[in-house]
Amino acid sequence: MEKITSLLPAERPREKLLTIGAQALSDQELLAVLIGSGTQAYPVQRIAESVLAVFDSKNGTIPPESLISLPGMGAAKAALVLAALEFCKRRLCAEHRKIVFPKDILPLVSHYADRKQEHFICVSLTGGHEVIASRVVSVGLVNKALVHPREVFADPISDRAAAVMLAHNHPSGNIAPSCEDRTITDKLKKAATTLGSKLLDHVIFGRSEYYSFSEHGLL
Repeated sequence: MEKITSLLPAERPREKLLTIGAQALSDQELLAVLIGSGTQAYPVQRIAESVLAVFDSKNGTIPPESLISLPGMGAAKAALVLAALEFCKRRLCAEHRKIVFPKDILPLVSHYADRKQEHFICVSLTGGHEVIASRVVSVGLVNKALVHPREVFADPISDRAAAVMLAHNHPSGNIAPSCEDRTITDKLKKAATTLGSKLLDHVIFGRSEYYSFSEHGLL
């Protein structure tokens, strides 16, 4: 992995943020800005990649020790990242965001669009379609996320969710649903009905486009 100093100034996360805005940075680049610097053995981008992997695997509260133990992090950098995370939760919390149209889910999931693997996400909703929580259910191979109704609905049941929305990214950029996407959607729709819940939609998304099963009459 390249060191920050080996990148052109315009490609460095901090300079990129100041030039074209934070919204243009990937999750890993944003973390690199927060972490600030690495070590000779662990460049900041490599540390940011490790931190991002912890975030993706936890889906909720991040234990400080899970970051402190990462090579190149330490207590000070872990504290900074966790403080930033908590601040964002308080100021920009997704809870109570209402889903009216399929595209309303995109602000909750679009930051996964640049990932190299499929991330399958389940959003728990109230009866009024307000967001309770958004979680990554599974991370798959390059073109395949492995999902099972048991994993998908475990948290929504705990949330006492009345409905759910599903979403996953297509790393290829082609948002057309595969045969597997259609099959798992039908399977999860039936599971939701059995559990007394409702599957509102399944959205496949890329960097700039999305495909909604409900908008195409497939739910």
